[in-house]
Amino acid sequence: MKISSKAAPVSFQNVSKIYGRDVLAVDDVNLEIEAGKLVTLLGPSGCGKTTTLRMIAGLEMATSGRILIGDADVTTLPATDRDVSMVFQSYALFPHMSVLENVSYGLSFSGFSKAETRERALVGLDLVGLKGFDTRLPSELSGGQQQRVAVARALVLEPQVLLFDEPLSNLDAKLRRQVREDIRAIQKDLGLTVVYVTHDQEEALAVSDEIVVMRNAAIAQIGTPRQLYDAPVDRFVADFIGEANLLPCTIETVTGEQATIAIEDYRYDLPSRGISEGPATMAVRPSRLVIGAADGFRAKVIKATYVGVRMEYTLEAAFGSMFAVQDDVDAPLDVGTEVTVGFAAKGPVLLPEG
Repeated sequence: MKISSKAAPVSFQNVSKIYGRDVLAVDDVNLEIEAGKLVTLLGPSGCGKTTTLRMIAGLEMATSGRILIGDADVTTLPATDRDVSMVFQSYALFPHMSVLENVSYGLSFSGFSKAETRERALVGLDLVGLKGFDTRLPSELSGGQQQRVAVARALVLEPQVLLFDEPLSNLDAKLRRQVREDIRAIQKDLGLTVVYVTHDQEEALAVSDEIVVMRNAAIAQIGTPRQLYDAPVDRFVADFIGEANLLPCTIETVTGEQATIAIEDYRYDLPSRGISEGPATMAVRPSRLVIGAADGFRAKVIKATYVGVRMEYTLEAAFGSMFAVQDDVDAPLDVGTEVTVGFAAKGPVLLPEG
């Protein structure tokens, strides 16, 4: 992937944001975003992700710490003096302007001639797949097309950093998938630095080079989508990134960096992750529970749901319930069926307490 000549890294150095006297929105965050990468800030409402994004944009000022874009300290600079563009959740298109006029709006204040402004705006529309839509009004476009206009308007300014604030939340499921693929393709093709905020885990996994999971105004874990999915650092991340079954187990032995755990009479080896012998908790993704395994623990099917491409099962074991999925939709298990449940060769992870 090429990196745009204007793409810049973003650095947060011990950044905090306090509203009023005591509302801590962002707590001592340290974060490095590489140039040309798409990094997603992910977390529940109120975790600090949107405030973090707005501090990059200059729409909120840090209470303490430093924010750098490239080599420039922008901590105290207003939004107008930062080379960033933002795509808002609401699109914020001017209803009385044509698509071309909307895309040209920012360029008209950037010192370009009318001819160059028009040329750049047309190129921007082509980039987002809206060539030939320049004379239409926003009301004549679908929601997905309106979002692409908002992306084009931000792109044509060639910012050092492009920011997205919940950009797909107003779209239906099918459009969300299409537009997120479009955004990712444009980012990779142009080598842009993108910071993307969402509360949708699937969206974050689909578009990101790295994900920053936030909780209670701080960073819970940073990693690639696969790192976060396969090796969550704690219960919160395990449960928030995709679905996870949190199962009680006993660590019987630890040898080097490997542990042997027991659930009833079932034994399974996996990385110990620094956890000692004794009671423990493990996270297992629904797709990594093996129903009908040759070796495992006993469970009963208490709910079976057909969702088209797979079967979803709720299983009840002696220690509690689990959620599992199977691709075999042609021979579904009946409710009440007794099954043996094991784990896939890769997937379950031990979680530290707390």
